Amino acid sequence: MADQYAYSGDDKRPTEIPAIRWEEPPEGPVLVLLDQTRLPAEEVELVCTDASALVEAIRSLAVRGAPLLGIAGAYGVALAAVRGFDVDEAASALATARPTAVNLAVGVRRAQEAHAAALAKGGDVRQAAAAALAAARQLHREDAEASGRMAEHGLALLDELLPGGGHRILTHCNTGSLVSGGEGTAFAVALAAHRVGRLRRLWVDETRPLLQGARLTAYEAARSGMAYTLLTDNAAGSLFAAGEVDAVLIGADRITADGSVANKVGSYPLAVLARYHHVPFIVVAPVTTVDLDTADGASIEVEQRPGHEVTEVVAPQVPVAGTEAGGGIPVAPLGTQAYNPAFDVTPPELVTAIVTEEGVVSPVTAEALAEVCARSSRVGAG
Repeated sequence: MADQYAYSGDDKRPTEIPAIRWEEPPEGPVLVLLDQTRLPAEEVELVCTDASALVEAIRSLAVRGAPLLGIAGAYGVALAAVRGFDVDEAASALATARPTAVNLAVGVRRAQEAHAAALAKGGDVRQAAAAALAAARQLHREDAEASGRMAEHGLALLDELLPGGGHRILTHCNTGSLVSGGEGTAFAVALAAHRVGRLRRLWVDETRPLLQGARLTAYEAARSGMAYTLLTDNAAGSLFAAGEVDAVLIGADRITADGSVANKVGSYPLAVLARYHHVPFIVVAPVTTVDLDTADGASIEVEQRPGHEVTEVVAPQVPVAGTEAGGGIPVAPLGTQAYNPAFDVTPPELVTAIVTEEGVVSPVTAEALAEVCARSSRVGAG
């Protein structure tokens, strides 16, 4: 079950309003989410008391972004365990809530395995639940640390590719603290450039049809004091043609063994534009986003979203009474069919570099990705 309440506070940085947190009030543990569907109009927190509420929050995009989905999935398993629900059933529902983002299944599996291991060692249900929660908290900490290292590696790469500073960076979708245990992935790199005075302009794609760029990235950029400009997705080409883009920075929801990158739909056209205009196209993602079990981009299951997200426009904080689907304002004739993939896939040959917490992969090859993953495993084992 989930409840909502408005956040009341002064003007604070997004990192001071956690995208996700575990709380233990007297009535029992809960998972608290910043409802991203309500931003930027209002900051409302969604309180989940069971895994089914979290599944709905994931599907509705109240909580989103690959790293954060992994954290949420792990906490969801812990929530089920602590509250006495069927852990395997909850894990199955959570892992399949959004099929493209591999981090979700990774986070769920990590907490589920910790729970099962505790039981196998003779622990009782309370000890097993504590183990699942510890695994979720550890994943949360690791993601925050990874975010910082990605920012360092990404800024060093920008300085190498674009000496002299004054970076004009184009980004797509939302990759900041709203999708991470830390300050994000691609956005964290831009933020690092801003803090050292080397960001001249952040170009923010609206990211249609759900406007994660306009609603969320612009929200984070404004609150961080960054110089940013919003543009419609189909205006990006004119920016490239005018020589106004020095680099493209995006995140990823899944990176396959060959280096193909699944990210928010609209990413692939940016890669094509970047290649034509000789602009670096850089992907920033934690190692947990690399899926060595999926061979290539053609093997990725791309989530198909409801058509009403395209045929209607929804204004945050403005519910329309009596409407079904998204409750929005129709912008297409009744009955119009819509093609609405959540992601597209960029082949490795269009990717200049993949920045992870373990370092930069460039050129992007299967061998280099496997080595980064092996390095991460060795570090984790240590």
